Amino acid sequence: MTHVLLIAGAVPQPAVLRASLEKFRAEGAIVRLVGMFDAPELREGLGDESARLEGLRSLTEANEARGAAFAKRVAKMPAPRRVWASAEGDAPTRRWARKAQVLVALDQGAVYATWQLAQRNRRAHAVFGTAPGLKAVADRRDRPRHYRIQDARNSVPSPAHAARTTKRTTRRAMGSALRRASSPAVMRTSVGAKAWRVAVTAPKVPDGLRAKLARRVSTSMAKGGRKAGAAMVLASAAQLTANRGLQAELYAESARTDLNRGHDNPGGRAKAIGAALSQADARLKKDDTKGAAAALSSALGIAFHRAIHSDGLSSPLAADPSAYLAPFRAGKAYQKLIAPGGRALPAAPAPTGRPLRLLVTTYYYDNFIKPVLDRYGDHPDVEIRYFDVKDDDILRPLARSGGRMLEYALGGQKPFGHQVEAALRPHLDWADIVFVDWCTSAAALFTQVDPGTTRIVLRLHSYEAFTHWPHLVDYSRVDDMVFVGSHLRDLAVDILPQLRQEYAPKLHVIANAMDLEPFQREKDSADARFTLGLVGVSAVAKDPRWALEVLRELRARDPRYRLVVIGDGLDRKASATARAYDDLLQKDLEELSDAVELVGRTDDVPGALTRVGVILSSSVRESFHCGLVEGAVSGALPVVRDWPFFAGKENGARTLFPADWVVASPKEAAERILAHTLSETDWRATTASAAKHSLSTWDWSVISKQFDTLILGTPA
Repeated sequence: MTHVLLIAGAVPQPAVLRASLEKFRAEGAIVRLVGMFDAPELREGLGDESARLEGLRSLTEANEARGAAFAKRVAKMPAPRRVWASAEGDAPTRRWARKAQVLVALDQGAVYATWQLAQRNRRAHAVFGTAPGLKAVADRRDRPRHYRIQDARNSVPSPAHAARTTKRTTRRAMGSALRRASSPAVMRTSVGAKAWRVAVTAPKVPDGLRAKLARRVSTSMAKGGRKAGAAMVLASAAQLTANRGLQAELYAESARTDLNRGHDNPGGRAKAIGAALSQADARLKKDDTKGAAAALSSALGIAFHRAIHSDGLSSPLAADPSAYLAPFRAGKAYQKLIAPGGRALPAAPAPTGRPLRLLVTTYYYDNFIKPVLDRYGDHPDVEIRYFDVKDDDILRPLARSGGRMLEYALGGQKPFGHQVEAALRPHLDWADIVFVDWCTSAAALFTQVDPGTTRIVLRLHSYEAFTHWPHLVDYSRVDDMVFVGSHLRDLAVDILPQLRQEYAPKLHVIANAMDLEPFQREKDSADARFTLGLVGVSAVAKDPRWALEVLRELRARDPRYRLVVIGDGLDRKASATARAYDDLLQKDLEELSDAVELVGRTDDVPGALTRVGVILSSSVRESFHCGLVEGAVSGALPVVRDWPFFAGKENGARTLFPADWVVASPKEAAERILAHTLSETDWRATTASAAKHSLSTWDWSVISKQFDTLILGTPA
């Protein structure tokens, strides 16, 4: 009896298959069928003939049994590869193929799988179509002795298949051995870690192999708890790598590994940025805008990593912007990035005979827009529209394409420019003024194209200055730029020399819009003066540990002092730096648990402040600090830390607020609080003066007039 395996790459026609099975059976063959079909449906089509099959196997059903991920991956393959990928991993199919003496591909899609199975079973005939299959069965029946000899000679797989299998097996074995030898468990031991560092830095190792080995060792070291070593091994490999592109990648990976664990290594960071910028210039020189953009993006990503600026208590960018950004400013790629695109026409004056058309937009951050929308929403001389870019299905992916923006600025990605133009032109054609809040992706997106005669107004708050986004904005297409504090304006000008150029926008300082009247409420009692308040501690920059130090100073003199913290706590998921800070903060809170109350987020901040008699600003940096001003209006004594990011500069907390509000240290803060709270009369007089100053200076009734001057051109 001859064993035959039929292989179907598609669903066979039942009538044709029934006829073929009858012919094979007439020749004395035992037939099995595998393929890409639904077994119950095929059985129904074959009727009684299906019962005469020795075996029937659906590879489609077998793939589903192996999991949705596998089935989905296989479904994307071309038909011949799909059939073979399904058959190769199916044990019953492989077993039947080894036993078969004739392998028959029923259709074109099954030919490749049939050939692969024949490489593993060289005794079998491998044919395409039922007619050649029947001929092979007949030939085997007529010449049994010949095939016994042939089968004995071909009892092993083909040499080519054996070689491929041997190579694959060897690679897998070597890879498995390498993984075991460089596992996290091995890296936890000092001997194992040292041995692998030596292996990575061995002489005469090819660059590609060294990089691959360094990355594997780095990953295992990180998992094994040697996070510092994980960064060091990548940097060590980079030093010995001759290929400049690969070297830049390794330096960048080393720097990011350090930063992601919450450690800023200035030397390693500088090497990574320098190598990436060199690559960006080299790629740009070869007109490889994609490669140049990727390298420049790597440099920007490292330079503006949140561990350096956002989640720390200091920032090298704030300390000396020129020195920090010097490597960028010296690079050709960065110079091209910030080169002005210009506009063909100047912004048109305000229209006459119809309302001014004002488009207000942002990306995600709508915290400070509502008063603006409310004011101009009912204004008789203004027609207003508002949209958040993140809610626009066309603009959202464009705004999130920082890499494509970079490449477009460097002279590539022409289709991206066309897409942005098509998406923004209807908005720009409608609006007389586009007001973009926050200098992030929406600001960068709106300056990718010439705005025509539409006036562009951009507002920068604080955190954006410590990100890469302001460097993607074309300021030659911005007419007015608004800052919420003079200190932010000064910092932005130092960071962005474009703001000093002839084409620079007009710079304005206008405080955040705040409706302060709801905060004017009576305190619960005169004892409220012994309660300190801190509003908003969701970021490390708020530095609540400074406030706790003030509380310690006070309680050493008078145990009546307490602290109420209003708002969400730190986001521990933000970064390793944030987690490290929060670990210390939690220890402080445990120590002072009897004197600290965590209120959490509340929709009634004015109500929560009725318990607070002293309002603190403990931050290392702020754009304005609305919570402090709201507290002052509520009748709490304002105590402002001299924000370290801006302390000693021309503008900062001491120029934004009355000088007597600002203190240099926790001890000085405690002295101010004691001086004005021990006496109820003094406390009420001092807080009343602070409330009056805040209302007359920062209430929306005052600030709105400055907005009218900006938007409508009315006299201040």
